[in-house]
Amino acid sequence: MRLRNIPGAREAIETSAWTIKNPEMQKGNWKEVFGNENPIRIEVGMGKGRFIMTLAMQNPDVNYIGIEKFSSVMLRGLQKQDELQLPNIRFIRMDAENLTEVFGEGEVDRIYLNFSDPWPKDRHAKRRLPSRQFLERYDYILKKDGVVEFKTDNTDLFSFALEELEESKWKLVACTRDLHNDSVMNEGNVMTEYEERFSSMGNPISKYIINRDSN
Repeated sequence: MRLRNIPGAREAIETSAWTIKNPEMQKGNWKEVFGNENPIRIEVGMGKGRFIMTLAMQNPDVNYIGIEKFSSVMLRGLQKQDELQLPNIRFIRMDAENLTEVFGEGEVDRIYLNFSDPWPKDRHAKRRLPSRQFLERYDYILKKDGVVEFKTDNTDLFSFALEELEESKWKLVACTRDLHNDSVMNEGNVMTEYEERFSSMGNPISKYIINRDSN
């Protein structure tokens, strides 16, 4: 999908009170940013922010951080936040490859991956957010009992994500290839913009929840 550049988007992000500038300086100290001891959950690739902002409204005792590398996309979330003024959410414009430079060991208790770029060419496999390279990054920043939740409508990407778990320390907690017809996993499901669009076209949504094997 081709992203439309919005003039002034990067400048608006840089001046927003809701975005964290130089986020690497907060590594290990994110609770100070929020001023409380509440759990910290992140969405890697937040898009326009509908998913994570809905969660922030539903769970005022949880802190959320939305991560997005495209300014023109993130701008939409910031505009919505200017209206909502939710105290428990912040935003970072950054590349997900730098997660371990921004979050300390065990600092995050949940990671959301929603409708990530499939990077279909084999040579780009390590760029896929459910790849083994990214699982290593999540392993570092995630608490020992933390989980990763991944949703996609791309069946090839989901199959790849499952294969990446086979030789890793990660294990499936729950898994479905048809989320909206799975009464257990769909309970309380918060849809993203993409999810609503793709499911309305009849595309089944796949989801897994994983954590690390304690053995």
